[in-house]
Amino acid sequence: QVQLLESGGGLAQAGGSLRLSCVASGRGGSINIMGWHRQAPGKQREWVATIDTCGGTAYSDAVRGRFTISRDNAKNMVYLQMNSLKAEDTAVYFCHANRIYWGQGTQVTVSS
Repeated sequence: QVQLLESGGGLAQAGGSLRLSCVASGRGGSINIMGWHRQAPGKQREWVATIDTCGGTAYSDAVRGRFTISRDNAKNMVYLQMNSLKAEDTAVYFCHANRIYWGQGTQVTVSS
């Protein structure tokens, strides 16, 4: 079983930045894909970004060019640098490992 713990959420102004972190612990085999999803109030959870063990990345259209995903394989951590934040980025952000294990989420609120 793999446990994931997110941190770094909070309140930011539109145009500002936040950096989310997520650490994986426990046993569950190798972690290949790590990533972030988010869920805004009243909306379905949506994909944000993923990164593989080689550093290959992919982003949703909504965040491409503003968010950057990175990881530290030695520390089993994944990060999400969020710049040029918009009010519509307000959501609970969840990290995952292999799309099997999920964290509890961290709230990001962007004020306009």
